[in-house]
Amino acid sequence: MHWRDITDFVPILFSGALMSIVITLGCLVLSTVLGLVWALLKMSRHPGVVTVVSAMINVVRGLPMIVLLFYIYFVLPDVGIQMTALEASVIGLGFGYSTYVAEIIRSGIEAVDPGQFEAAQSIGMGRVKTMYRVILPQAVRVALPPYANTLVMMLKDSSLASTITVAEMTREGQLIAASTFQNVTVYTLVALGYLAMSLPLMSLTRRLEKRFGKHKAK
Repeated sequence: MHWRDITDFVPILFSGALMSIVITLGCLVLSTVLGLVWALLKMSRHPGVVTVVSAMINVVRGLPMIVLLFYIYFVLPDVGIQMTALEASVIGLGFGYSTYVAEIIRSGIEAVDPGQFEAAQSIGMGRVKTMYRVILPQAVRVALPPYANTLVMMLKDSSLASTITVAEMTREGQLIAASTFQNVTVYTLVALGYLAMSLPLMSLTRRLEKRFGKHKAK
């Protein structure tokens, strides 16, 4: 491992790391929005809706993320749905992770004392208003630690975008290694790059667990 190689490779890998962050943030936003929708639908009073959403969640969670990416990027164009590799990555990972986020949100909502809902309705609040003004704020505190842990998983799985040619950090590392044969140097730098991004998030997860765990115990 030579210092000159490192100084040559780091800027390229850094640009790939920025793309990894873009994918992760896009996945975070999409999975959160869809996850909230799935969670609320799964708690619907209509059995048919619950059955359909539950089946969808089970099917998606049973598929590897890479299969979702391949299906969106390679199969959907056959039915006229075209998108870039970056769009396919964000949509595929975001949709896949939305099923995990849905269960996190649902668990958070169910952890709230049912009396809170009854009390809100007793003072004239509707079901929707009660949900976003009373239930969800409390559910967020319960859901934050596992949600933060899921964010770490999203960051690591952003590397799967390399399989459909997105120039994120893993893909850039593959291209550098293929042209220089400096496998040890390149993939060590890639590993260090992911650790540099993941460790602060893991530390945040631990702090959230300690904070809200203590809050719950009081």
